[in-house]
Amino acid sequence: MTSTKTSAVLELRPFSVHVPQADLDDLQQRLERTRFAPAAPGDSWEYGTPESYLRDMVERWKGFGWRTVEGRLNAYPGYLAEIEGQPIHFLHVRSPHADATPLLLAHTYPGSILDFLDMIDPLVDPVAHGGRAEDAFDVVVPSMPGFGFSTPVVGGDWTMARVARAYDALMRGLGYETYGIHGSDGGAMVSRELAILDPEGFLGAHVLQLFSFPSGAEGEMDGFSEKEYAALGHLQWFQSVGAYNVMNASRPQTMAAGLADSPVATLAYHELFESFGNGTALVSPEQVLAQATLYWLTNSYATAARYHYAEQRSGAEPVVCTGRIGVAVFKDDFQTIRAFAERDNARIEHWSEFPRGGHYAALEVPDDVVADLRVFFG
Repeated sequence: MTSTKTSAVLELRPFSVHVPQADLDDLQQRLERTRFAPAAPGDSWEYGTPESYLRDMVERWKGFGWRTVEGRLNAYPGYLAEIEGQPIHFLHVRSPHADATPLLLAHTYPGSILDFLDMIDPLVDPVAHGGRAEDAFDVVVPSMPGFGFSTPVVGGDWTMARVARAYDALMRGLGYETYGIHGSDGGAMVSRELAILDPEGFLGAHVLQLFSFPSGAEGEMDGFSEKEYAALGHLQWFQSVGAYNVMNASRPQTMAAGLADSPVATLAYHELFESFGNGTALVSPEQVLAQATLYWLTNSYATAARYHYAEQRSGAEPVVCTGRIGVAVFKDDFQTIRAFAERDNARIEHWSEFPRGGHYAALEVPDDVVADLRVFFG
């Protein structure tokens, strides 16, 4: 465990989301002028996001109520702070119950703080949502540097480890001497980095994935059952469709040029929300459009995508994590293989598996995620 002194109190600036109407009008005009690519044979997901899907979603987008999303965000106290000179936007919602557990919620890629809007109230006021007062959390929900309103990016590329250090500074600056973290996808990577750092008072990292892969060592798959081989098959499928990983890690600015100029390109690049069309995603069209609209209005896809580039060039050596970790595995998400996870993480103290939900469980089955957080931090 790393000894970490409580930081000086941060200077906070209250922040409410209100996008200029001119920006919404511009989005509407661009949607009206959309030029669609010719459909691929069969117009299926086999080639990527289908034309028919995009046509349907663009029609939905034209009538989408962004102001409603703003209202949901502004229902919670929002702030801007500077850490290492980097503007960080976050929601900070204190529980009405005494002795609530401080919890940071770390969002996905290509997600945002919108991931957690259905979880905040049950976390901070469990009594009103079927829980007990001792299940209460104080919740902090930051946008990662380069995402949403945590822009512009300052000081070069950000890695997940750098974000973890900034999040620790954020929690200390808010006056928390002890706290935990929850995350999925990129947020899970940040959460594990915090568990590696294991600062004083750290209560643990609750994650939906531990990205531990085969090393090629002889005998590492001995004793694997059909379950583990199915998980490996899911990984191979993901690698076959996840071309954005390669693009982001090698030519992020080339890709960003199109995403900054076309809202429909931004929407198409959100195909991970649809689980690449394999029929398992429970994310609603409205949730997808809310995320795509936030990326479009903040013009933040370029800086969000650069994490892949930064991680590939970080030079960091793999380490075994000794901080406390809990894992929740959802049926249609990346299937963490426990043997590999335990090889790379020495203190997995909680493991649960759910029969429903996918990569965006906080959007798909938020009650299940909340319930598991109560168990892990209870």
